[in-house]
Amino acid sequence: MPAKPPPTYVGLDISKDQLDYCLSETAEGRCAYDPAGRAELIKKVRSVPRARVVCEASGGYEKLIVAELLQAGIEVCVVQPGRVRAFAHAEGLLVKTDRIDARLLRRFGEKIDPRLAAPTDPAAATLRELLEHRRQLTTQLSEVEGRLSLAGPTLGPLLTTQRTFLMEQIAHVEKLIDQHIDQDPNLKRKSERLQQVKGIGPVLAATVLAYVPELGQIDSAQLSALIGVAPFADESGHTCSPRHVRGGRATVRHVLYMAAVSASHSNPILTAFYQRLRANGKPAKVCLVAVMRKMACLMNRMLQEPDFVLA
Repeated sequence: MPAKPPPTYVGLDISKDQLDYCLSETAEGRCAYDPAGRAELIKKVRSVPRARVVCEASGGYEKLIVAELLQAGIEVCVVQPGRVRAFAHAEGLLVKTDRIDARLLRRFGEKIDPRLAAPTDPAAATLRELLEHRRQLTTQLSEVEGRLSLAGPTLGPLLTTQRTFLMEQIAHVEKLIDQHIDQDPNLKRKSERLQQVKGIGPVLAATVLAYVPELGQIDSAQLSALIGVAPFADESGHTCSPRHVRGGRATVRHVLYMAAVSASHSNPILTAFYQRLRANGKPAKVCLVAVMRKMACLMNRMLQEPDFVLA
């Protein structure tokens, strides 16, 4: 069969108010980040044969334009800013402007061929927004409780009122999360399936369903690296340094860590696995990361194989 022609990469630098694009070595420009500007950008990208847009994750500013590009049938790659900076340093490029970044992203796509972004399920996107709001509220509650222990007679009642308000808001958001999952048959089925494992509760199940849409669709080794619980080797010559986990999706990893702490005490199989590692002299944190990886692989297999039965 004839070889499939390679895509034509388009660099897109996204900021709050504007979109800088680079279609080719000689075609580049800028448009406003508003409905008219996004429509103009999509029209220009469509004029490029086999166009594939490369952009950075820009703190959430990329979500709207990426969704509209995917809806228009245009391939998109959303890459980590750190990878692009490392690529720029490898090129010896130290200067940084929006227009230069758009050109850089185009070259990055041509050389690296990054992974394609998949359209986000609307139900999962809504669940992610609710979870992000819950995380912000719990962070604020932790800060208020930390200040409350040192507060004087004037500030104390104010912080107590704020703590009560935050606790009520967290309870309200958690109720909305439960209702949202119950109203979506797909999310409900997956959530109930995951919570069959002792140690996996509603918070972890909702988190992986919102932040790891690849769950159940990729192999376990890829999933471990995606979440950030895969140990990477650090060896050179006769030097063999300890392996460390790095990168991945921090939001998922933080929740998975707390679930692993619980599972290492409550789940009989994972408890035995944790204690066996400790008996072999492994540090406690290393053992917990191993439990995290076991839990991630188990969740992946449970969604991959509906007939898989837990021990």
